Amino acid sequence: MRNFPIKPPGKSPAHPQGHMTGPTPASNPTFDSQPMKIALDAMGGDFAPRNMLAGARMALAAYPGISTLYLVGDASRLKSEMDSMGFSDSRAVIVHASEVVEMTDSAVKSLRQKKDSSIAVATDLVKRGDAQAVVSAGHTGAAVAAATVKLRTLAGVERAGILSPLPNLHGTCGLIDAGANVDSKPLHLVQHAIMGHVFSKAINKTASPIVGLMSNGEEEGKGSELSKAAFELLKAVPFLNFKGNVEGRDVLNMHLHVAVCDGFVGNILLKGCEGTAKAFLSVLKEQLTATAPRKVLAGLLKPAFKAAAARMSYESYGGSPLLGVNGVVIIAHGSSSPLAMQNALRVATEMIQLSVNPMIEELIGSL
Repeated sequence: MRNFPIKPPGKSPAHPQGHMTGPTPASNPTFDSQPMKIALDAMGGDFAPRNMLAGARMALAAYPGISTLYLVGDASRLKSEMDSMGFSDSRAVIVHASEVVEMTDSAVKSLRQKKDSSIAVATDLVKRGDAQAVVSAGHTGAAVAAATVKLRTLAGVERAGILSPLPNLHGTCGLIDAGANVDSKPLHLVQHAIMGHVFSKAINKTASPIVGLMSNGEEEGKGSELSKAAFELLKAVPFLNFKGNVEGRDVLNMHLHVAVCDGFVGNILLKGCEGTAKAFLSVLKEQLTATAPRKVLAGLLKPAFKAAAARMSYESYGGSPLLGVNGVVIIAHGSSSPLAMQNALRVATEMIQLSVNPMIEELIGSL
């Protein structure tokens, strides 16, 4: 495994949480033992700031380990919204940001032209060490750009990657990269596989995560030049439970914990799954309400439908971590509900408490 550079020269950024050897999940202290400071982009998302604030209130009630939750955005608007909700908590601290990155804005331009945006200010809090994590349901590209430029990558990591948790028939499969990098190199895919392995092991408590490489066929030798080169490198990583090539259908059906691909393929696959689910639900609803007998049947089956929807809902997963940056960054769905925001904040606390970043550095540095 020494035939390609895992440790690029000149990359040794300071770790905001301290550079330490990450404990295994089993030896980690309880979540309430380490005070946590988290920055929330309260203006990011389709239903900001109300859903963000409602989720923040739920998170503060559920996770006492959060010592400070910075609510970043227009101070007067946030204060007014909090007053209307009856939201008052000494741990909730408003940090003013005068600008918002709109969905139509360019990610790179917004970083230069909207320096006082809520996502920029929230990320700066992590950069300065005032917070350990940032959570946003706003512009994904802006969040990735802010984190990459301001926080830089962990020691040894060349490219950060978005891990999107996808519920499947056997549990959860983490798709990485889900859109941070359109163009990737084989080394990037290897590092993303390692980061997905660490996340699945620490957060999902998977003893030996099964890792698959997205391809157009499961046979060895199938795929693009990128995937074929990555395949050979992945086989040589001693601690990875590498299954080999997997196909698009396997992400939802196979006993698989991590699916690795470049961000171009990952984002298309992710959006394809979302579109398929919406179309199927629309057709199902149309057919179940087409006749009176079917409406009666639909009523009888309503508990089963609700249970299935809950199992496959993104709300319980909260958000997608941007793995590989020098801090904890969680990117939530743009249409996140309060429950989804609460769970996005939960994932942030878990990543802090379980020392996911130090464990990533340790494994990548061991190769």
